[in-house]
Amino acid sequence: MEQAAGRPDATEHAVPSDRAVPSDRTEHAAHSEHAAHSGHARPAAEIPVALSTASVFPERTPDTFELASRLGYDGIEVMVTADPVSQDADVLRRLADYHGVPVLAVHAPCLLITQRVWGREPWAKLVKAADVAGKLGARVVVLHPPFRWQRDYARDFEVGLARAQAETDVLFAVENIYPLRAGSAEVAAYAPHWNPVELDCPHVTLDLSHTAVSESDALEMADQLGSRLAHVHLTDGTRPGLPDEHLVPGRGNQPCAELLGRLRAMRYSGTVVVEISTRRALTAQERYADLEESLAFARDHLRAASALA
Repeated sequence: MEQAAGRPDATEHAVPSDRAVPSDRTEHAAHSEHAAHSGHARPAAEIPVALSTASVFPERTPDTFELASRLGYDGIEVMVTADPVSQDADVLRRLADYHGVPVLAVHAPCLLITQRVWGREPWAKLVKAADVAGKLGARVVVLHPPFRWQRDYARDFEVGLARAQAETDVLFAVENIYPLRAGSAEVAAYAPHWNPVELDCPHVTLDLSHTAVSESDALEMADQLGSRLAHVHLTDGTRPGLPDEHLVPGRGNQPCAELLGRLRAMRYSGTVVVEISTRRALTAQERYADLEESLAFARDHLRAASALA
């Protein structure tokens, strides 16, 4: 997912070079209109379904915008990584404008592999993520609970997060993670807790692959969160413990359909983000098929819930 260092040129990264692309903005607009009238089109009152840039890896951040437009997704969640494009609000805005696909969320660089992105100071990363989200019109910043070794950050996390939230309209939505296990022993890698249900934070992201890893009841977690549920990562998993699978929804044992069916009754006002792993796809076409299947799964179950309402 990484690219060479340096500021990307917006024209160079506007569209991928290895696929047929529209010759001009008029043709591209016509394609976008066709997608809007396809079977994947979303009724205006329906919950939006976005595509995470993590879902297209090892393809690039710009590829996510093109694929989202072609497949009919409603928006993008940008996971900020070492990829310079993912860090640059100006380039992201140009990509969003060109492809007609807005950025709806930003995932702050709080993974182990992104510890050096935007510096090492965690609060500064959140401020930067909120600034980028604000410039893009995104509603949510996704973040993880602190690692236990981030002692100062972990100690002040709940109070500091409330302070940061008071300074922006962007929602900081803490994602459920999972405990680590060494044999039969559970290792607490996150503090104050890996489960945001246990934290004093107003907004939460619910990830359905992480519930599999932690052996959590996703529906119970959603019920406990209630109005605190601000963001959903739609994916799947089959078993407790690592690896974190991030399967196409419906291919694991998590209650993906059931959760989607409950969101409307919960008065959920957030976005459903497809965050699957396609890195093992043998071909680009297999990757695109997984992304299309995930979108269809989300739309079908959200529509079914709307029809019953």
